[in-house]
Amino acid sequence: MPALLGGGAERVFALLASETHRRGHDVIFAVDYEATENLDYLAPGIRQVTLPAGHVRAVMGLAALLRRERPDVSFSGLGVANLKHMLAALATGRNRRAAISFHGFFESENRLLSRLGNHGAPIFTRLCGRAIAVSDGLRDELVRRYHASPSRTIRIYNPVYSPVGWPAVEAADLAARPPRILFVGRMHPDKDLPTLLRAFAKVSNTEAMLELVGDGPVRPELERLAANLGIAARVSFAGYLKDPADAYRRSRVLALTSRLESFGNVIAEALAHGLPVVSTAAAGPAEILGHGEFGALVPIGDHEALARALDAALLEPGEPAARQARASLFSIETATDAYLATAEEILREISV
Repeated sequence: MPALLGGGAERVFALLASETHRRGHDVIFAVDYEATENLDYLAPGIRQVTLPAGHVRAVMGLAALLRRERPDVSFSGLGVANLKHMLAALATGRNRRAAISFHGFFESENRLLSRLGNHGAPIFTRLCGRAIAVSDGLRDELVRRYHASPSRTIRIYNPVYSPVGWPAVEAADLAARPPRILFVGRMHPDKDLPTLLRAFAKVSNTEAMLELVGDGPVRPELERLAANLGIAARVSFAGYLKDPADAYRRSRVLALTSRLESFGNVIAEALAHGLPVVSTAAAGPAEILGHGEFGALVPIGDHEALARALDAALLEPGEPAARQARASLFSIETATDAYLATAEEILREISV
């Protein structure tokens, strides 16, 4: 992983590494540079390695690490890390032991090395042991549009950090909460937060509050838009939270307005906390929500439809049990089972 930054893919890898370590496996976590936002999710007993600075030196350092440690299987995530991983694995003849993973549609990763790593999918997915996509929609995109290997490209849903030690959520508890709408995520153009602010301005419950958890480059323009819409007093910008569990537990509904979303960790997290979800019908959220069975889906960019759906969810949050049962598909244990099964498949193929 490039670093333990505050993104969803970084948290996913920290959770997977920690659960794999908990099960008795020896895990080494390699990064390009140090960051701390998701460090707390990495188990203390995991050996961390920071690769040499500079892209070329990092590839050489990773190759040296693979040669020295000879891991049974190596995993990477995100375009730039996949690129470095495959170059290092090819240089050491360990490419069939390498598994790369894709966590977003390529349009969302627009830096040069990320683009190279992503657009190398036709080659890399045929040279590696496995390529992992975090949703069926992303896997279909990889195979259909970018000609990834159909036989080596699989889907494993992301694990999400589930509530531990919290009391069970009941329908009456949700209905008794203040009318608070929650957003969790990066403040990035892909999330289309202006649509959320415009929808919130049309929500009929004038006592409703909107809490935005996260940070990013578009935050200043969002603050200006909230002021221009006359809702600034009812919108709170909470910033990045390492653990947003308290935010989920004080909210009545989660909203997501992404234009482009390959999975949507926060939706699965909200389901685990029993929250009703209102989301745009982007590929990943629609898949998590069972195409409308476990949450409300509205057209992308349609703030009026979003406002109506938010009104309905605030008025009747519904029964959380089915949502929490759905969230079990995205548990850390389930995802780790799938990653370890993939490792076993790779090892069996190598031994043939």
